[in-house]
Amino acid sequence: MISEKLLSELNKQINFEFYSAHIYLAMAAYCASEDFNGFSNWFKVQAEEEKFHAMKFYNYVNDMNGRIVLEGMPNPQNDFKSLLEAFQISYNHEKIVTSKIYNLTDIATEEREHATISLLKWFIDEQVEEESNFSGLIKRLERINDDPTSLYLLDTELAARVFVPPVTTR
Repeated sequence: MISEKLLSELNKQINFEFYSAHIYLAMAAYCASEDFNGFSNWFKVQAEEEKFHAMKFYNYVNDMNGRIVLEGMPNPQNDFKSLLEAFQISYNHEKIVTSKIYNLTDIATEEREHATISLLKWFIDEQVEEESNFSGLIKRLERINDDPTSLYLLDTELAARVFVPPVTTR
């Protein structure tokens, strides 16, 4: 059985992952309103990933006989100055997610909760990928610098992104 402290933090993470999906859906809506449907698709897929992450934590807590507590969430930012700003905000958000995963790992390590440590190793690897994806897109947007042809090509590329749930036992 996981400790109350760890259970509380896992519940916070479940809620934060759902909130992350909410943020990315707001960004998808912004992109769609600016006629960047490929960017909108990219953020919608990102939202699906975040919901998958939330459910991975949810299933784990349930498997460990813990009580899942869902809470309300703040309103996400809905307007942005540019695509670049939306991605910069997203990248900073992913850094917060990473710090939260690290905090969970620290608690699980202190408590010698090996099953939770195993779960969190997956999330640590996932966060490396998440931050790299956002960082790479930011660099590309900075190079593009509002060039219409380049934006069109990147928008077309991002339209092809699909959500493929990772193969996982939970």
